[in-house]
Amino acid sequence: MIARQPVAVSSAGLPSPAASIDAYMCRIQQFPLLDVEEERHLARQLRDHDDVMAAQQLILCNLRFVAHIARGYNGYGLPQGDLIQEGNIGLMKAVRRFDPDQGVRLVSFAVHWIKAEIHEYILRNWRIVKVATTKAQRKLFFHLRSAKKRLGWFNRAEVEAVAHDLGVSPEAVLEMESRLSGQDISFEPFENDNEDHDPIAPAQFLTDPDADPAIRLEDDDWDTHNQNQLQSALARLDSRSRDILMQRWIGDNKATLHDLADKYGVSAERIRQLEGNALKKLRAEFALEA
Repeated sequence: MIARQPVAVSSAGLPSPAASIDAYMCRIQQFPLLDVEEERHLARQLRDHDDVMAAQQLILCNLRFVAHIARGYNGYGLPQGDLIQEGNIGLMKAVRRFDPDQGVRLVSFAVHWIKAEIHEYILRNWRIVKVATTKAQRKLFFHLRSAKKRLGWFNRAEVEAVAHDLGVSPEAVLEMESRLSGQDISFEPFENDNEDHDPIAPAQFLTDPDADPAIRLEDDDWDTHNQNQLQSALARLDSRSRDILMQRWIGDNKATLHDLADKYGVSAERIRQLEGNALKKLRAEFALEA
């Protein structure tokens, strides 16, 4: 049987679940299902002639199956549109690898690729900290998530049964169960009005180098000593030099050389010279104290 004409769709009109899931579902239902001969013909066109239009038609006519598979992962709290998009990537990979002469329908072959992409997306985004990295941990993650919909904490017999079914150790099952029951917490504590009820953040367990009362007292004494020394050195300057330093270095609103030149009726260069001389006197006072 000859395949029907390719589905007409512009690059700007390709269906995407990003905007509206309902609109996306209505859109993909418009693409007709392919029978066996049509699917084989298109797959051969892609394999033998690298026909991009054939690949597009194979993808568009199977988008509804990706959406159906993605709906099975709603319980992970991730956007449905993102799950569908990841599944579509898996479908595209499957279309490129599909061999029509193996006697298997594309949708049956593509299930593995679709689920693999969705699984990878879930593992990357379900938590900030990745809960499963090895193949065994991935199997445990999805198996236990499904089982937790109907069970509380596993008893010993259930742990051993899951371990036997998946070919892992009971300790691995218990570790994954613990990971699934935990939650991400911020390293730094949140600033809010209910600090007494917030969980303790990891940063709060770190040693504060300034927590020693003796060190704090020593630092406070040193700061007080420096302040007294500065005030004493400033008092020994003439009023104009002291005012120039106060306004140029110590005050909140720093004055410019031209501002002070206008105030004292001298040039900006003269203010710079007075400032430099005053700073030298201060350094000399501090050197004597040292």
